[in-house]
Amino acid sequence: MPANPPISVIIPCWQDTAVLEHLLSRLNQLARRSRQELQLIVVDAVGCQNCRQLCLQYGAQWIPADPCRGAQLRLGAMHARSSILWFLHADAQLQGNPLPDLQARMASGVVGGYFAFRFSGKGCWQSRLLEQLIAWRNHFGVPYGDQGIFVEASAYHACGRHSPWPLFEEVELVRQLRRLGRFERIAQGLQVDPRRWQRDGWWYRSLHNRLLALAYFFGVPPSHLARRYNRANPTASIPANKP
Repeated sequence: MPANPPISVIIPCWQDTAVLEHLLSRLNQLARRSRQELQLIVVDAVGCQNCRQLCLQYGAQWIPADPCRGAQLRLGAMHARSSILWFLHADAQLQGNPLPDLQARMASGVVGGYFAFRFSGKGCWQSRLLEQLIAWRNHFGVPYGDQGIFVEASAYHACGRHSPWPLFEEVELVRQLRRLGRFERIAQGLQVDPRRWQRDGWWYRSLHNRLLALAYFFGVPPSHLARRYNRANPTASIPANKP
């Protein structure tokens, strides 16, 4: 692998224009600062012309799609040209410059990895405790897509890509990647917007998501779980973060 290979950044979105603009602007800024080639791919589940214009403004490829995050991620990966794929949610907040750490980790021979779960903004005891609990879950279970999963492209395709589901689309992929090689955590570099936990309640939202994960473990189809998720989150046509 070259010393500083290009990275394809794949961003699924649904009515995320405001936060997407911040993310695209930040990625462009970091790419210039690091002299890092980034291919930015936005897979839009709404087909919004404002989103399309925003992508043109920031040099991102805009791809319309149906509202299913797993299918959006697979579609974005099909258009990726780079040997490294980095999957980011539109509301991801980059902390510092994570590009050198990501490149160094990939150069060490890992098949992929993820970022430690950190809430953005001023923390509280609930958010700090949840960060610790999610770190424990990541050790024994699977990190989710809001933790900025990155992967070597050939390993991604060899492991079956994301499942074409609206929920838990990354679970089988991560399990297969861990069987294939080292899948490691980067301690700093990405933060998650806490607004949904603040809106729903820290423990209510976390418990609801854990019950969905338990139902998935016992074989309930993700399409059924997504409908249950959307009933609890009436403004979400695509399931959001799931720690």
